[in-house]
Amino acid sequence: MDEGRALFLQIAERIEDSIVDGSLPEETQAPSTNELAAFYRINPATAAKGVNMLVEAGVLSKRRGVGMFVAAGAREALLARRRATFAESYLRPLLAEAARLGLSPDEVAALIRTDTPTEGAFS
Repeated sequence: MDEGRALFLQIAERIEDSIVDGSLPEETQAPSTNELAAFYRINPATAAKGVNMLVEAGVLSKRRGVGMFVAAGAREALLARRRATFAESYLRPLLAEAARLGLSPDEVAALIRTDTPTEGAFS
């Protein structure tokens, strides 16, 4: 877990990551707050806060007496939201650092085209 961010936000983000990467498919049961609390060794109320945040966002849905499930359309909604914030979260900071290093946007683009993470270029 990241020391600098609220635990409930980290729980919500990890669940979202699992939905986006397909390891937690739509219409399948999500981990319970007690399972999350035990796994991350946190208070169940903290886990519940993260889960409830996702329920309010329509990512998870409650099924009375059964548990929490990934809502239909959750993956696409998460992808759309992340695509919309991608430039602000990643590209602008990348270009700002490149400018501090004296790299032009064209040079950054050339680096991206020639170096791929699978080749170990960024490690």
